[in-house]
Amino acid sequence: MKAVQITQLTGPESALAITEVPDPEPSHMLTPGAGVVVDVHAAGVSFPEVLQTRGEYQLKPDLPFVPGSEVAGVVRDPGGSGLSPGDRVAAFCVLGGFAEAASAPEFMTFPLAQELDFAQGASLILNYHTAYFSLLTRGRLAEGETVLVHGAAGGVGT
Repeated sequence: MKAVQITQLTGPESALAITEVPDPEPSHMLTPGAGVVVDVHAAGVSFPEVLQTRGEYQLKPDLPFVPGSEVAGVVRDPGGSGLSPGDRVAAFCVLGGFAEAASAPEFMTFPLAQELDFAQGASLILNYHTAYFSLLTRGRLAEGETVLVHGAAGGVGT
């Protein structure tokens, strides 16, 4: 299958290459022997992927590797999960999302509401939860309060 791989740590302008990689198995590095394979329809791009192209992110897999932590798509292989082939899902796969298919742990794979398209689903996992955590947990934003977000170029101000 086709995937975008980081082949060198030279930044996003030159570190990426479209390559052929093996199809994923219903297993995951967080849950060996258990995982959900998702046919990826959309993948979120966040600041961690930019950092990974430079070798500056805390997770430093061996080169080459497929980046991409948040995806949305259709279940290809549910593994031992309660999902079924064809289910629409959003998932946090840690790595491997910039490919035609990705493996994610069952506990980080969620049904995607029919009202959301795949691009919206892929943006929910990291960007939405980062903003939610920042405003409500860290910022303690309460009902009736207003907040000004200065860095709103992307989902997390990137």
